[in-house]
Amino acid sequence: MERPRNYPQSAKRKSMEKELILCDTNIFIHWFNGDPLTIETLKLIGLANILIPSITIMELMQGAQNKQELAQLKKKIKNYNIIHFDQTASALAIQLVEKFKLSHNLLIPDAIIASTALVYDLTLYTYNLKDFMFIPGIKLFKS
Repeated sequence: MERPRNYPQSAKRKSMEKELILCDTNIFIHWFNGDPLTIETLKLIGLANILIPSITIMELMQGAQNKQELAQLKKKIKNYNIIHFDQTASALAIQLVEKFKLSHNLLIPDAIIASTALVYDLTLYTYNLKDFMFIPGIKLFKS
């Protein structure tokens, strides 16, 4: 896995009291729409402790309606750390889709986000709890 800027060797920072938090796509959509609770929570977590899954970047880019929106998006996320899913996370995502697609309608982006959180032992910040709460071992952020 290519490490994002300032990404520690282990997903947990040993020298800091705050843990790294993986943010779901909906968190950034709420932030971009000016949701006060989301903005305050992200400030409390701290910029250095927030990770954006690469699949979330792709989803956000896909939602841009024109070049201006895409440029604004890139400007907003440029200082965040991006975490890329690797072979281990990819293999786990495949298992999660196989196990939960039919029973819980698990979508591919959610499977990739969940597997990244599981592989790197990260807490996931999402407003779509129903999309993840059935996944064994997932740690969900309580705001």
